[in-house]
Amino acid sequence: MIRMKYRVAEIFSSINGEGPRAGEVAVFVRFVGCNLQCTYCDTRWANEADVSYREMTGAELYKQVQATGIKNVTLTGGEPLIQPGIAALTDLMCQDPALSVEIETNGSVSLKPFCTEANRRLGFTMDYKLASSGMEDKMVLANFEVLTCRDAVKFVVGDQNDLARACEIISTYGLIKKTAVFISPVFAKIAPSEIVKFMIVHQMNGVRLQLQLHKVIWNPEKRGV
Repeated sequence: MIRMKYRVAEIFSSINGEGPRAGEVAVFVRFVGCNLQCTYCDTRWANEADVSYREMTGAELYKQVQATGIKNVTLTGGEPLIQPGIAALTDLMCQDPALSVEIETNGSVSLKPFCTEANRRLGFTMDYKLASSGMEDKMVLANFEVLTCRDAVKFVVGDQNDLARACEIISTYGLIKKTAVFISPVFAKIAPSEIVKFMIVHQMNGVRLQLQLHKVIWNPEKRGV
């Protein structure tokens, strides 16, 4: 299985810009291709049919990750979970006790097949796409059943309607008791202060506002950061 090839758009070391390990250094493996078309997608280039990529085996990816000396590994995209054979790669990386592996996933793919005993060291940072994304009808609500304290749910909000819906979902599924919960603004679409005001008014205890650190530190359009 380590000879299976994966389509990789880029590999780079940076800091985690969001999620439970925000601010920590990480090595990112970005795969090409996505099954959604969110209105605010900031990695649309990685989903284009003519995007350039490298084909790498699981062994090659693992070796390159090891060579960085960085323990946090983020598999991202696009949508990593639609990559053929991705479970074999996560199994391989999760066998290394020195690595902490997470997948950033868009919430439209069932997580249950990836929650095996072999790889449950794997962490999920899962989006719930709200109305402003245009993709809410693609969400797999059963994913909330498998999330644990090692995982996280991220709501990217573009307006007050998104905020109200996020509040409803968090309450309906009791997410605060299950996993880490973050709210982030669609970049340049809603002021963080609006989100804070909403959180206070609605007493959203246990929910964290999170800004995309990489867009604060570097140019928001810059790749490989």
